[in-house]
Amino acid sequence: MSSLVLERTRSQKASKNEYIEVQTSEEQNYDIDLRKQKILNISNVQEERSLAFEAIPPILISVVGLMLAGWLLDMVQSWPVFVKVPELYILVPVLLNLKGNLEMNLASRLSTSANLGELDKPSIRYTLIWGNLAVLQVQSLVVGAIAGLISFIEGIIFNPNHKTSYHEDMSIIVVSMMCAALSSMILGTLMCILIILSRKFRINPDNIACPMASSLGDLFTLIILTLCSEFILSYMSIWISTALFIILAVSVPLWASMVWSNKSVRHLLTDAWTPLFIAMVISSIAGLVLENYIEQYHGLALLTPVLNGIIGNLGSIYASRISTRLHGGTEESYYRSELTLFLIHIPIEILVLIVAWWFDIGHMNLTWSFSITYFLVSVLCAAFTLIFAKKLTLWLWHHDYDPDNYSLPYITAIVDVVGNGLLVLSYWSLAKLGLDGHKTKKKKHRMRN
Repeated sequence: MSSLVLERTRSQKASKNEYIEVQTSEEQNYDIDLRKQKILNISNVQEERSLAFEAIPPILISVVGLMLAGWLLDMVQSWPVFVKVPELYILVPVLLNLKGNLEMNLASRLSTSANLGELDKPSIRYTLIWGNLAVLQVQSLVVGAIAGLISFIEGIIFNPNHKTSYHEDMSIIVVSMMCAALSSMILGTLMCILIILSRKFRINPDNIACPMASSLGDLFTLIILTLCSEFILSYMSIWISTALFIILAVSVPLWASMVWSNKSVRHLLTDAWTPLFIAMVISSIAGLVLENYIEQYHGLALLTPVLNGIIGNLGSIYASRISTRLHGGTEESYYRSELTLFLIHIPIEILVLIVAWWFDIGHMNLTWSFSITYFLVSVLCAAFTLIFAKKLTLWLWHHDYDPDNYSLPYITAIVDVVGNGLLVLSYWSLAKLGLDGHKTKKKKHRMRN
């Protein structure tokens, strides 16, 4: 005998769930309830060994991704299109910050759904995945347009001698929107596949999805940005750029209508915009700190994204795990998870220093005094981030905000500010003490014709 069962497709709290009707039999009803009761217990969320083994590889991959992204950015900044249109260089940090948070939020939402068993049933899996991918397109197109506009305004303010044209201004916005939409489509699909496979092989996606989204997001976005900017600004006329902008702008309400028709993700059209833009403002403070000292302290350009990336990934893993537990009505093993995440970051930071020294990355002459100071900074950042991630996630939950949509942008932005500040303070302190052996002579820059 069959009946209609209400399946939870997304929740903020138990009393605020979104449901859809699914045709099931009475036996299936019992199986669904039983599976939901046991789902968190069989996913090995509380096993510290599982957390360590599952979290270390994606964090290491994220470090490689961050280094590759930095190398790519250093290489393309001398391309003619970047020299001709300096607003593109301004666009990079703004777009990476806004877009990175979109993919991490997607990874956190789907990780929670996977751990609660909501992706096990094909009908619900289809609804959730396509709904979230449509949401990602709406968010990425809007974010891309805003990032392009911000870079254009900043270019006028900070580079008033550079003369712009309508074609150049429109092309920057089109490049930003196309880059955001394409990279979100590719990376969003990869995240969905990764989370489904993690669920299939009994791996907790909370431990791997956010670090992978963070590292791959920056790399994919930079690659697509360079290709799109080279193609559009070099080969397309003013009318084609305008036509592309109209097409992209018209596609926003079309994607939004698809989201609105999907009850499981409809609320995401209005939720979670505020933390994205507040996080962007907070991260801009970190950018100002970096800009003021990056030429003065050698190696800062390399260590800053690596330190912030590693620590930010620790915070995102912890926040995602806590959010999953809260949605499931259980409690995370806070002390054990914090201790495990804190301990696994130590060998990773040591490995980063060894690799930077061995391959002379960043042209740093690493001394024992600087290495120990950097290690202490990373320890302080890790401890602060884990405590902050827990407090923030619990606060958001108790104030009726879904941590999957709100916590990660704030965590990554605060980590950027704290990491940059402590690194600059460590450089300054060593210089005052006369222990500035980590500095090197400035490299000679080639003159551009």
